[in-house]
Amino acid sequence: MDVEYDVIVLGTGLKECILSGLLSVDRLKVLHMDRNDYYGGDSTSLNLNQLWKRFKGEEKPPAHIGASRDYNVDMVPKFMMANGALVRVLIHTGVTKYMSFKAVDGSYVFNKGKIHKVPSTDMEALKSPLMGIFEKRRAGKFFLYVQDYKENDPKTHKGYDLTKLTAKELISKYGLDDNTIDFIGHAVALHRDDSYLAEPAIETVKRMKLYAESVARFQGGSPYIYPLYGLGELPQGFARLSAVYGGTYMLCKPECKVEFDDEGKVCGVTSEGETAKCKKVVCDPSYLPNKVQKVGKVFRAIAIMSHPIPNTAESHSVQIILPQKQLGRKSDMYVFCCSYSHNVASKGKFIAFVSAQAESDNPEKELKPGIDLLGPVDELFIDIYDRYEPTNNSSSDNCFISTSYDATTHFESTVMDVLSLYTKITGKTVDLSVDLSAASAGDDDM
Repeated sequence: MDVEYDVIVLGTGLKECILSGLLSVDRLKVLHMDRNDYYGGDSTSLNLNQLWKRFKGEEKPPAHIGASRDYNVDMVPKFMMANGALVRVLIHTGVTKYMSFKAVDGSYVFNKGKIHKVPSTDMEALKSPLMGIFEKRRAGKFFLYVQDYKENDPKTHKGYDLTKLTAKELISKYGLDDNTIDFIGHAVALHRDDSYLAEPAIETVKRMKLYAESVARFQGGSPYIYPLYGLGELPQGFARLSAVYGGTYMLCKPECKVEFDDEGKVCGVTSEGETAKCKKVVCDPSYLPNKVQKVGKVFRAIAIMSHPIPNTAESHSVQIILPQKQLGRKSDMYVFCCSYSHNVASKGKFIAFVSAQAESDNPEKELKPGIDLLGPVDELFIDIYDRYEPTNNSSSDNCFISTSYDATTHFESTVMDVLSLYTKITGKTVDLSVDLSAASAGDDDM
């Protein structure tokens, strides 16, 4: 391997594949390696036999669940916001042409022991059983303020400087009760905990606008879309993109030892006795364990079912957010469901996931509030993984390490990590001002 690469990317997780694609489009010379014989790393999708092998060893899946090849079970299940950053990256890079998407049926929130559809506009707020009649009017006014708000048009600000006003102060001006604040903050603005209340309101307003615009985009019951055949298609789409622009891919490369020069800067990667030289390395935490720290763990239940989640209007795909306050937790819990209609399970079968940042040592007990919403399940698996984040200074060692995937069931935090790494690597920002009509999804394929 006498060639010198601009960047060597280690691991084919989604974050690494997006970066590999973006850097290749920038005409950087990219080598992409993975110790596994499959794409996706931690964010891969498994067929039924692979799922059984991972969680039940040598046992074979029962015949009544269907054919192994019909299943694509995501190990990091997440929906995509229709107008969100990941869709913009897909359009910016042209990866949309490798994939088909379908709108997600429902977006729900858990409140006082029941699940309710998440209202995202002033009109939906007026119909929502989440609030009493007077609260509906107040919430409607707040939604209207958010809908009309334009960052560059002071006339729409009503005298409020949202870069200085906290989210709590803005919401209090509309007199909303804790119950309403709970679902707006967690199920519309998609904050993971309540710390956002003390931060500038501009971020919450932008997130609410993104949610409402994404819902409006496909006139569906949710702001989300999801690829046919599962998320395993995403890393492969970006891998294809990288290859089109001259990126080189090598799977099944054991060891992948990162080499450093005398100044502590990365200078190459060695595998099977050969060293490829490079200026920079991008990788997931598992390739440089001495440059990351553990920051928690995620508990996830994976259920195979023969019915949609009860009380979701028979939705074949749905997200339910259980805000921290409703469960007496420090962070939210997430339920994600998809089915044969997205080509990820056998006919008539549904796959549901319950995910949470671990706050105890007992996953079954901790995930119970979410599992209880699912109704009867055919099979249930529990997955536990540690979360890591980098501790190195990338400007001094030229190692750019992604953060482990969180418990959320949407991609916004994942893509923010990718875009921030891209800027650190290149000194540029990705232009996300794209024509969103270049990607569409509805009841049919995108």
